[in-house]
Amino acid sequence: MLAKGSEYWILGSFALTAFIAFFTPYMFVGILITVFLFLFFRDPERSSESYDSTDVVSPADGRVLKVQDHQLSIFMNIHNVHVNRSPVNGEVIDIQYHKGGRVPAFYKDSDRNERNTITIRTRIGNVIVTQISGAVIRRIVCYVSQHERIARGQRIGMIRFGSRVDVALPRGYSFVVSRGQKVKAGETTIAKLL
Repeated sequence: MLAKGSEYWILGSFALTAFIAFFTPYMFVGILITVFLFLFFRDPERSSESYDSTDVVSPADGRVLKVQDHQLSIFMNIHNVHVNRSPVNGEVIDIQYHKGGRVPAFYKDSDRNERNTITIRTRIGNVIVTQISGAVIRRIVCYVSQHERIARGQRIGMIRFGSRVDVALPRGYSFVVSRGQKVKAGETTIAKLL
């Protein structure tokens, strides 16, 4: 399955491949670009139904950059699935989009990059998911809207070509992952209720 909104990128890569094949002997370049885009925009099915109802699952594929106080950061490399998922069941009560810079997503200063902050109200408290774009193509696509009820593991958006996702949890939760650990969106439990 391909990520929502990726059709134009795929069609564009087919057009580029046809153009390259017609005007140059380097058709393999277009084929490589098309294969890369198919891999980048993949969106596999995931299930988080077998978890405890209060568990928090990872909103992104990638590697944990930091765990500090009640916040966790996940860096999504170019080879990771870039579709983000809700870490909890709840209601979207606020979505804030901010334009920003072009610092690589794994740097501390990337907090000033383009970002989209989704606040989800749960029965335990508010969970805040912040999608932060990387340095290459700054484009965050949000799949949810304010006042929408969402389920844990549901697709909430996508960040194109390198990015980071931060999760801030209310008091009462404890992270069960550590820095450097690999996580999968919608599947890896990242926090439990104390």
